[in-house]
Amino acid sequence: MSSPVVAAVVAAVAVTLAAVLLTRLVRSRLVLGTTEDQTTYRILHTTSLASPELRAGLAAGADKAVRHLRELLATPALALTDGDDVVTWDGAGANQHVHDVRRHAARALDGGTDVLGPNVVECDRVDCPVRHAVAAALTTDDRVAGALIAYTSARPSAGLVRAVEEVARFVSGQLELAEFDRERAKLAEAEIRALRAQISPHFIYNALGAIASYVRTEPEHARELLLEFADFTRYSFRRHGDFTTLAEELRSIERYLTLEKARFGERLSVTLRVAPEVLPVAVPFLCLQPLVENAVKHGLEGRADPGHITIIAEDAGNEALISIDDDGVGMDPELARGLLSGDAGDRVGLGNVDERLRAVFGDEYGLVIETAHGAGTKVSLRVPKYRPGVHAT
Repeated sequence: MSSPVVAAVVAAVAVTLAAVLLTRLVRSRLVLGTTEDQTTYRILHTTSLASPELRAGLAAGADKAVRHLRELLATPALALTDGDDVVTWDGAGANQHVHDVRRHAARALDGGTDVLGPNVVECDRVDCPVRHAVAAALTTDDRVAGALIAYTSARPSAGLVRAVEEVARFVSGQLELAEFDRERAKLAEAEIRALRAQISPHFIYNALGAIASYVRTEPEHARELLLEFADFTRYSFRRHGDFTTLAEELRSIERYLTLEKARFGERLSVTLRVAPEVLPVAVPFLCLQPLVENAVKHGLEGRADPGHITIIAEDAGNEALISIDDDGVGMDPELARGLLSGDAGDRVGLGNVDERLRAVFGDEYGLVIETAHGAGTKVSLRVPKYRPGVHAT
């Protein structure tokens, strides 16, 4: 993550925390006695209103954020441009002077700040407040992304110029965060595509083979398996949000295991124990199915004797505890650590799932693997029941 993004994240968190604390003060009817206190609260509150709108990006959020930005600067009019088009205008003179914005932003788009006036626009109205302007560049990742232009009726003071620059810097920070959010969403989608690609072609081939073996002898069972296969692939490969419910993820796992049991027969047995309280919990999409596939593929395949898989989802207060346990061949603990770090060969999605869990919930919520040669493998994870921004689609 680039240093501007880090700085923007820190600034955004600080602003949000300060706004929350001040809001609580007001709600608890504690009086902000001094003028300075009231001004600080007003600025922080207004900034907090503009922040989420700008996090949607300049094109999507500027219309709603611009009035809050103009309130911060207390100017008659304010405009935002992306360099090619006028994104939005708020205040006096919109109908008469919006076409001048690109001309006023020209020097700011080369980087820096430009003070324009007097009479930056041609206007027949004697009382028109749009006579002077301060234009400041908006930048993201050292690239000029647009400009902010504040209009005044009198020549801008040095204080107003500095204020425009600070507001432009704040807007730039929010645009950096918006860009970061977009990149994070792209990365999450790429990780899900990688997991989909890792759903074993051998499983698909073997599942269809198992279904075909029942077509003549047990056609109704073959039909049921074919429907399970269709539902499993539909869930795994459809366009999906970042999160789903634990209930949906477990239902997909049931379909997968139904197909595997059709192939392994009595050699594969499964115990599923799930507390109803955790079924609505939001989890990253395809975070459990790869772990179960790993248990089948690397824990049971190649064995002549029967194997058993136990899947448990327990209620633990504010968290859901989930484990997938097999009595297979196990592995070297050092290999397990290498799989999570990405240093070892790929076992179906372990590192991918671990990384996504940590990215969403924090480092304390990664996978835990307990294993040894000949002792089977147990993969455990914890998921908070509620986390801001984490909602099943």
